[in-house]
Amino acid sequence: QVQLVESGGGSVQAGGSLTLSCVASGFSYGSYCLGWFRQVSGREGEGVAAIWRGGGSAYYADSVKGRFTISHGNAKNTVYLQMDSLEPEDTDKYYCAFRFSSTQSTCDFKTPYGYWGQGTQVTVSS
Repeated sequence: QVQLVESGGGSVQAGGSLTLSCVASGFSYGSYCLGWFRQVSGREGEGVAAIWRGGGSAYYADSVKGRFTISHGNAKNTVYLQMDSLEPEDTDKYYCAFRFSSTQSTCDFKTPYGYWGQGTQVTVSS
């Protein structure tokens, strides 16, 4: 069973930065997509960024392009989301999500992710 543990959320003023991390465990082989989604109760979830373990371009929501960067960590099965120039509109609960995938093209936000972390809160004040 794949398990995801997120960390790095917190409170910051507008214009500041935060880095979220996600560590995936519970599997021994296979390539995968790791993505970040955000959702506040009552609103539809939004894909923020996603990346394929095998390389290639990452996916980003239009609202975060140029401000957020997703990347693989040196530690095994770790992904980071560097969030710069944060805005109050970025306030949300951020979830790490995982799906096995043999191709980069399926790491978009249209293909369902099967495993989810517990989420970490990001609050940006004006």
